[in-house]
This record gives sequence, structure tokens and C-alpha cells, in this order.
Amino acid sequence: MNVLMSIAAALAEQVTDAGVLAEAAGDATGSKAIAAAIAIGLAALGGAIAMGMAISKSNEGVARQPEAAGKIQTQLMLGLVFIETVVIYALIVAILVVFVL
Repeated sequence: MNVLMSIAAALAEQVTDAGVLAEAAGDATGSKAIAAAIAIGLAALGGAIAMGMAISKSNEGVARQPEAAGKIQTQLMLGLVFIETVVIYALIVAILVVFVL
């Protein structure tokens, strides 16, 4: 989290130093686009990592107990649906930021 905050601070300094913020004081479209891109990018990255970990662990579980493959697969699919739902919510928020706010 500290790394993301320091990157955001560095980007903010560059934008302020370049005078872009002063030029676009009345138009926040660029800022909205950047915020939406960061939001959906982080959500997609987190979702991809979570899905990879879930699939990895389910494969390990099936390898240990092949007779429980059906139950493991059911739980895996349910977990993947929840992970994908979070990513879709982030997409909806990003769309709302760009078009509504």
C-alpha cells in the first residue's frame, strides 16, 4: 500500500510541476480517466492473482484427494464467481466515475 501511495504522490508532483493541473482546472476529464484506469487495472490485477491462487490450490486439493474432485470443483467455481463479481463491480464504478461524476 505504501508503494502505491508513493507512486501516486510522485505522479501528482509531476503533474503539478508540468502545469497540467493548472491548465485543466475546469476540465477534470483526464483525471477521471486516470482514476478509472487505475481502479479497473488494480481490480483486474487483484482478480487475476486471486483466481490463479484459487485454481492452484484446488488443483493441489484434487491431487491429494481425487475422490473429492467434485466438491472441490463446486467450491472453486463458486469462489471464482465471487472474485469475478468484485472485478465487475470495479468496472461499474470506473464507468460511473467517467460518465456520472
